Amino acid sequence: MTIPSSSTTNRPQRSRGLINALVVVAATTCIVLVLWMLRATQIDPYIKKTADLSGSPENGAKLFRMNCASCHGITAEGLVGPSLLEVSSRKSDSKLISQIVSGDTPPMPSFQMEPQAMADLLAHLHSLN
Repeated sequence: MTIPSSSTTNRPQRSRGLINALVVVAATTCIVLVLWMLRATQIDPYIKKTADLSGSPENGAKLFRMNCASCHGITAEGLVGPSLLEVSSRKSDSKLISQIVSGDTPPMPSFQMEPQAMADLLAHLHSLN
């Protein structure tokens, strides 16, 4: 009578362990993707309303001169704040709106404005490309 080697008796256990690990990884990946998709579909109503509007670059330039030029420069080249030249090619409109409204990056203050004014400011920022 031959005694089975330990490598053949451990093989089914290792296979089950590998399968279980793969199932856990797949389930975790699915959960992360679902959470990411849910977050992506929950667009802030202010951002959505602003995005649905057509902005005036001329009105946006006036708003920029009144509220932004002291830190970002009259031509948006940057002073205390960073340069905003070509900013719309680096950041999405929703990211720009969030930054302007929240002022998350000190010393940037937060600005609360009507959606049309924000759409105008975005149109001006797009013209800086």
